[in-house]
Order: sequence, then C-alpha cells, then structure tokens
Amino acid sequence: MHALTLISFLFFTGLVALITWLITRRDDLRSTRGYFLAGRSLTFPLIAGSLLMTNLSTEQMVGLNGSAFTDGLSVMAWEVVAVVALVLLALFFLPRFLRSGIATVPQLLEIRFDHGTQLICNIIFLIAYAVILLPIVLYSGAIGLQGMLDLPGLTGIESSSFLLWATVWIVGLIGAVYALFGGLRTVAVSDTLNGVGLLIGGLLIVFFALNAVSDGGGILAGWDILNEQHPEMFNSMGREDQAVPFATLFTGVFLINLFYWTTNQQIIQRTFAAKTLAEGQKGVLLTGFFKLLGPLYLVLPGIIAYHMYADQGVKADEAYGHLVFDILPPYLTGFFAAVMVGAILSSFNSALNSTTTLFSLGIYKGVIKKDATEAQVVKSGKIFGWIMAIAAMVIAPLLAGQESLFSYLQTMNAIYFIPILAVVLVGLLTKRVPAIAAKVGLVAGCLLIAAGYFIPPFNKILDVTSQYHFVAGVFVLLIAIMLIIGKVCPRETQWVHQDAGEVDLTPWKGAWPVGLVLVLCVIAIYAAFAG
Repeated sequence: MHALTLISFLFFTGLVALITWLITRRDDLRSTRGYFLAGRSLTFPLIAGSLLMTNLSTEQMVGLNGSAFTDGLSVMAWEVVAVVALVLLALFFLPRFLRSGIATVPQLLEIRFDHGTQLICNIIFLIAYAVILLPIVLYSGAIGLQGMLDLPGLTGIESSSFLLWATVWIVGLIGAVYALFGGLRTVAVSDTLNGVGLLIGGLLIVFFALNAVSDGGGILAGWDILNEQHPEMFNSMGREDQAVPFATLFTGVFLINLFYWTTNQQIIQRTFAAKTLAEGQKGVLLTGFFKLLGPLYLVLPGIIAYHMYADQGVKADEAYGHLVFDILPPYLTGFFAAVMVGAILSSFNSALNSTTTLFSLGIYKGVIKKDATEAQVVKSGKIFGWIMAIAAMVIAPLLAGQESLFSYLQTMNAIYFIPILAVVLVGLLTKRVPAIAAKVGLVAGCLLIAAGYFIPPFNKILDVTSQYHFVAGVFVLLIAIMLIIGKVCPRETQWVHQDAGEVDLTPWKGAWPVGLVLVLCVIAIYAAFAG
C-alpha cells in the first residue's frame, strides 16, 4: 500500500515538473520584465489557475478544514466573502494597477506618494513574508503530508520532530528551485497544472468521504446523515463564540479578504503580468467562480472529519490528513499528496517570487545599486530568495503547537494587511493627501495592531471586542488620520494618475454583469444556510 502511494506520488509530481519545463524552457529569464512579470504575457486561464493555486495551499486545505472541524460551515467566510473582493479587484483595482505599469504594490505607492513610502511598504512586506507567510506554508504542508502519506509508517522514523524538520526542508528546497530558477511564468504554469489536479482531488475526497459516512450508501445519503446528526455544523451565521462571528463579515473579515485579493503582492503579481486588462479581468472573475465552490472541498471535509473523528482525540489541524489517508485508495492518495505538494510549492514559490521582486526592484535597484543592470537585478533576487527560503525553513518547525493554524495566520496577517490596504485606498481615491500621511498610516497601523494583540494593557481591548472589529476600527482610524493630514498640509499639486502605456486598458465588456452575478451568488449561499 505504501509502495503504490509513493509511486503514484512521485509519478504525478514528476509529470507536473516535466510539463512545466517543456512549456517554459525558452522563456526570457534574464530581464526583469521576463523574470518577474512573465513578459506581461499571461492570459486568463493562467491568471485564474495561478491565483487559485497561490491561494489554495495547505494552510487552506489543512487549516480551513481544521477550522471547519471546530466551528462548521461559518468558516466558509474566508472563501465566499473573497468573491466580493475579487469582483472589486476586477472592476476597481486592476484597471488602476495596470494603468500604472507596476510590478509591485510598493511601486504604486512610490508613484502616488514618494520613494520613502515605497521603501517602508517594501520592508513591511519582506518582514511579514519571512516571519509569517513562508514558514506557515511550509509548516502546514509538512503536517498535511505526514497525515496523508503516513510518513512515520512509510519511512520508519518515529520522531515526529525529525520528520517535521525533514519534510519542511525537502519541500522548501524543491519550492525554492521552482521559484528562483524559473521566474513568474514557471510558477504560473505549474500552478495551473496543479490547480486542475487540486480541484479534481478535492472533489474526489468529498465523494469518497460522503460515501464513507453512509457506509457505501451514496453521497446523498451521507449528506443527509451529516445534516441530521450535526445540524449545528451547517449554519452559515457564525456565533459570537466561534472563529468567524457573522457580524465580522462586514468589518475585519471583509477588510482582510479585501487586502488579500487586491493588494497582497504574493497574490496579485500574476495580475500585473496580464497581457491586457480584459484578460486580467476574465482571469480574476473566473477565480471568483471557483472560490464559490471552495466550501465544497475546503469546509465540508472538515465537517465530515468531525463526524468521523470527534470522539477519537484527533486535533483539528490533523483531521484533514487523517481523512485523506483513511478514505482514498492508495493510488489516489499518492495522486492527491502530489497535488498537495504542488499546492505547497505553489504558495511557497509564489511568495518567494514576490519576495525577490520586492527586494530586487524596490531595495536593490531602488536603494543599494541604482545603476544595476537587468542581469544584476535578477541575480540579486535569486540570492535574496535563497536567504528568505532558508530563514523560512528554520522558522517553520518552530510553529508546532499552534491551536488553530488558520486563525493564527489571519491574526498575524492583519498586522500588515490593514495598514497597507488603508494607504493604497487613500492613495487611489484622493489627490491631495501627502506622502507623510502614508508613512504615518503604514508605521502607526502596524504598531497599533501589534500593541492591541500583544502588549499590556492595550491587549485588554480584545477582551471586550472581536479581533476583527478591532482591526476594522484601526482601519477607520488610519484613514481618518491620513485625511486630516491631507486637509492640514495637502500636497502642493494635485496627483494625476498617468497611463504608463504598458498594456491595453480596454475593459472586458462582460466584467460588470459577471461581477454582479458573482455577488448575488454569495448572498444566495449565505441565505441558503442561514440558521
């Protein structure tokens, strides 16, 4: 059984690598445009596939299903509310980003404010990716693979600590090779291939799991059993004592989703590489459609795992791996583990690619060596990428023991998500707010949220309100501060958003109708499961 699982795992992993190499082997990897922006050549299927897979890593598959194991359907907010953010990306943010001809979000802040604002934003992104994002991707991936492949049984290694370190380093090294030798288009192609596999594998798990619930009686019978025995798990309206109370959908949860899908360098870099605005909008909205299906494979398996393992002492973040190992036949376990490795690599190498882009274009070219050649800029990114990858591989195993991986991720992300989103929105929607306001917003926002989380007596505020209401309050405060500064000491001249002429900005005619349909679908899903 282990041999068949391992053979299928190695076969599918190797197949994706081979196809990716065949497609991208002639790519331009010497210029910054070719390496960091795929030559601005991405069409909508690659954009959608890459967006989906960059998002759908093991912190989603393992972490969100782990949250569902504890709280049920209400945690689907992280998938369904994301659709609204994607619609806003397609209709509002993306036309403005592509008009600027940028490769990074901090570059937009330099165009709108000044070089100092860009530098502060770059540093915030790099610290956050090194300490929060990259280690969590590797840690959650290692935990998921240990359960799916039964690595202790497969390898004969009983030390869970040693296995964790070994798995993190193997996956991290493979991901670094993908990202640092291949550039953005290699990441996008491998993402798309793995995305197809992940959707198929995720839906197969739901099929086999529902069938297991009904003891072979079929998926509809399994669905009925779950609804009858655990009706409280199928309520879309989160309670106050759960991870995502319903009211937070309109405050912090919405804002975190909005940043993640519209301003997070790791996610939106592939939209900067769109061939045209129309291709970018199609790719973003197609991603929105797939996110509507997210609860099927990112939440329902967690509820099924609760039904099967709640009385067996299985931890929430270990439940998904147990479920996959128990219900899938060995050849499919190997296939799905390969897809999951693809998902881990996807998020890891996308974050690494974004990290190298931020460093090379924002700090190396912008500060350290302003006269650097294209080749020197690309080389600096590769060297820095290896430093970040090694740091992440060292930090990742230290995350062991977190109660809820997904909640931890969202909590930590808010520290930098909220200030950057506030500054980008003020920058795009106002003409006179000066650079000093943006600098205050970035620095004060990070410090305020960190103080509210960790530093007494400020952290007492979380005893009286949800952390999501708290970060939304900070968001409103930051915008108010920046607008006041803009009134007291405005820019001397009104900012004019120039067209850089990099891509065709003709919008897709179907963008508004499709966006409206997606938002109506979100409302319908919540209404259908309102308890």
